[in-house]
Amino acid sequence: MNHEYTIKPIAYIRNDLTTKFGVPRQSGLAKSLKSEIVFEPEYRIHDALRGLNDFSHIWLIWGFSEARREDWSPTVRPPRLGGNTRVGVFASRSPYRPNSLALSCVELVEIVEDSEKGDILVVSGADIMNGTPIYDIKPYLPYADSIPEATGGFAPDGGKTLTVATDEEILNKLPESKRKSLIEILERDPRPQYHDDPARVYGMEYGGFEIKFSVNDEVLTVLSVEKDN
Repeated sequence: MNHEYTIKPIAYIRNDLTTKFGVPRQSGLAKSLKSEIVFEPEYRIHDALRGLNDFSHIWLIWGFSEARREDWSPTVRPPRLGGNTRVGVFASRSPYRPNSLALSCVELVEIVEDSEKGDILVVSGADIMNGTPIYDIKPYLPYADSIPEATGGFAPDGGKTLTVATDEEILNKLPESKRKSLIEILERDPRPQYHDDPARVYGMEYGGFEIKFSVNDEVLTVLSVEKDN
């Protein structure tokens, strides 16, 4: 019996994360980051979302569209372990797996009716890049999906946080609605976790702006905010 199964996107996510660099490593780390889930035309059916407003959070099943390749490796080197130690691919959340699928829990902020795009889900806390395909949506069930006694292996917590320093004049170049979520992203240190060069200047695209910063010890300093050309 052939158990191969073809899936296709039901929606795409839209947000300010236009490149992989800067995307939060897990959902919920940048709680202020808003995203929109826009359904494909054939799934813009109001009844398909009936009752979803009663749930505060939802699961998104999505695809690593920017990290696909034909082959896969049974072991990977998680950045959390410095990029040198190998673990099994199924003991990681690496995108380089047999089926490039991911799972994220996000807060459902509201459902907005749009005359052209149908019902749009506004969510917060997504760790997903703009334009990523969404394959399925399921409600989060607190009694079943929350396991307080669970252990986290080599990633028991969200990792270290940085202090973000920036000049008010620089930050004010960014629209006010984007500032808090940017700070939350930067606090989680978007650099590769094995980087430690205080002289290096990093650039990150965010919401139509180029953000440049450096990191020294536990302090990330925003150096400039410039509108993309």
